Amino acid sequence: MDLSNQIGYYWQRLLEESRDSSSDTWILHKKKLHETRGNRVPKIMGSGDVFRKMKVGVHETKIQYQLGVTFLVKQGDHYYHEQEERTHEALFYKGKFIEDNVFPIEEQVDDVPVIEPIDREASFESRFEYDRRAAVQYAERWWNSYNPNYKQFDVDCTNYISQCLYAGGAPMRGAPSRSTGWWYQQENWSYSWAVAHSLRWYLSGSNQGLKGKEVEDPKTLQPGDVICYDFEGDGRFDHSTIVVAKDKSEMPLVNAHTTNSRHRYWSYEDSPAYTEDTLYKFFRIG
Repeated sequence: MDLSNQIGYYWQRLLEESRDSSSDTWILHKKKLHETRGNRVPKIMGSGDVFRKMKVGVHETKIQYQLGVTFLVKQGDHYYHEQEERTHEALFYKGKFIEDNVFPIEEQVDDVPVIEPIDREASFESRFEYDRRAAVQYAERWWNSYNPNYKQFDVDCTNYISQCLYAGGAPMRGAPSRSTGWWYQQENWSYSWAVAHSLRWYLSGSNQGLKGKEVEDPKTLQPGDVICYDFEGDGRFDHSTIVVAKDKSEMPLVNAHTTNSRHRYWSYEDSPAYTEDTLYKFFRIG
């Protein structure tokens, strides 16, 4: 059996183990979180796509692969699919599977200076008609792939959200200063376009074009709105998502990049970055 087939065999076994309440996997963790909300997950499907093979010794080989998992979620008489992709690395010795680890790169703090790109001197009001359907359609089209018209970042969450907002008609402004406005031009972009913390402050402070109105209750969000996450509760926001649907309880389901996710429950309690100190900002767009 070649290494790719062994990965497929291993993950089929893992999916079987996810039905065992004594197992400890991220798949089972997500399933249990659904159950605490009164949902059922009657079916889980998964597949692996190998993208790198490395020899690390005479007899050892590492395989890096993308695991895509689809959860069929039953909420009363309502069904929907939640999908997620996580990067894994498997170790083989003489062709025999030894171990598998998830890359914990989910919602990293962006490795760029934090600048609040708020144009405080703007003296006029400009409005735009936000096309929520177009923003959501873009989010659904590119949730697990990358538009070649834009740079792909290692930490891609906010870049993806900005693309969705732009697809919904949000106007760019502020170029060429990276610390001003919200914009993308070829190989240059504002911090607010690609940095979670900067987008959070831009949405709070912008008084023209793209703006965000903070709300307290996630139930009031609609498809096309944005959620920002401060996982450590330290005032620096690490992650951004876009609302694409609502579940039967009117709670937001979100799409995201970095760990590519579709129709994920908004609270991110299943994320390795989540802590009990996690803070959220909920933004109505438009």
